[in-house]
Amino acid sequence: MMNNQTTPTPERTHRLRCGPIQFSRRYAGLLVMLALTLALAACAPTQQPTWAIAIHGGAGTLSQNAPPEQLRAYREALQAAVDHGSQRLARGDSALDVCESVVRMLEDNPLFNAGKGAAFNEKGEHELDASIMHGPTLRCGAVAGLRTVKNPISLARLVMERTPHVLLMGDGAEDFAGAMGVERVPNSYFDTPQRRKMLDERLEELRRSSPRSETSPTDNPRKDLRYSTVGCVALDQRGELVAATSTGGLTAKKFGRVGDSPIIGAGTYADDTAAISCTGTGEEFIRHGVARAVALRMKLKGETLAQATHALIHTTLKPDDGGLIAVDARGNISTPYSSEGMYRAWATSLTPSIVRIFKDQ
Repeated sequence: MMNNQTTPTPERTHRLRCGPIQFSRRYAGLLVMLALTLALAACAPTQQPTWAIAIHGGAGTLSQNAPPEQLRAYREALQAAVDHGSQRLARGDSALDVCESVVRMLEDNPLFNAGKGAAFNEKGEHELDASIMHGPTLRCGAVAGLRTVKNPISLARLVMERTPHVLLMGDGAEDFAGAMGVERVPNSYFDTPQRRKMLDERLEELRRSSPRSETSPTDNPRKDLRYSTVGCVALDQRGELVAATSTGGLTAKKFGRVGDSPIIGAGTYADDTAAISCTGTGEEFIRHGVARAVALRMKLKGETLAQATHALIHTTLKPDDGGLIAVDARGNISTPYSSEGMYRAWATSLTPSIVRIFKDQ
C-alpha cells in the first residue's frame, strides 16, 4: 500500500523550518518598536502653552470704512501691547505684573477709552474705573469714580494688596491715592478732541429729543458711544491666572455712574479655571454676572472655555451688547463678541501674536 504523503526534501525542510525563523528575526524587532512608538504617541499628552495672553481695547470700534491710517493706528497699538505682555511672560514674569503693565500701556494711549482718552460724563468731566483679580488666591481690588489718578489699574492693585477691601470709590479712592503716592494729574489730562466731539454730538442728540422725554443720557446711545474699555487676561509660567480691566465709562453718562469694569464677577474675574475681562453695555454684564458666569459654567457644566464664553455673549446677552476676552488654565483663549468689531489681540508660548478688529479678517 502506497503512502501518498510527500516526503519533504532536505531543501524543503530547510525552508519550512528556517523561513519563519528568518522572517521573525528580521522583522519582529521592527514591529515591536513600531507598536511601542504608536502606543506612546497615543498616550502622550498634547503640548500645552506655558503662557498665554489676550488683550482688548473695547467692543465698540471704528467703522470698517474708516480711513486706513486710523485702523492702522489701533492695530499698531494693540500689537505693541500684546508684544510687551508676551515678552514679559516669556521671560517668566508674573501674570499679575504683566496684566497691570499692559493695561497701563493702554491707559496711556489716547486711542482707547481708559486713562488718557477717557470718555466725558454729562458734565464734561472724567470718572475712571478699574479692577484687577489674582486667580489663585481670589484676591482682587477695584476703584470707581477716579478723577485725578493717571493709571487707575495701579491703584486697583494697591487696593488689593494694601487694604482688606475690594472696592474704593470717589473721594475715598482719591484719598487712598494720595496716601499711596501714585501719580496724579488734573482731570483735563484725560481730555482728547475725539472724546470731546463725541460728547458734543451726544448732548446735541439729547437736546433735539422731546423736552418731556424720560430718556436719560445713557439710554440707547449710538453704538460708538456705548463701548470701549481696555483689558488684559494672562496665564503665566507658574500656572497663575489674572484678569484686569480699566475704563472711562459711557460718553455722557450720569455723574457717578459705575459700570461693570470695577465690579468683580461682572466685568472682571479670575480663579483657578479661567480669567475674564469684559467690554460692552456694563449694566447688562452686571445683571448677568458675565465674567464669573464663564468660570462657573466651566466648573459646574463641564463646558470648554469656548462653549462657556460663546453661550454668554450670544445667548445670555442681547445682540450688540459687547464681548469679552478669556484664557483658561490650559492656555486656551476665547474672544467672542456680538458687536460689529472688537479691538483684540492674543498670543501664547506656542503661537505668534494675532491682532484683530473685525470678524472678516
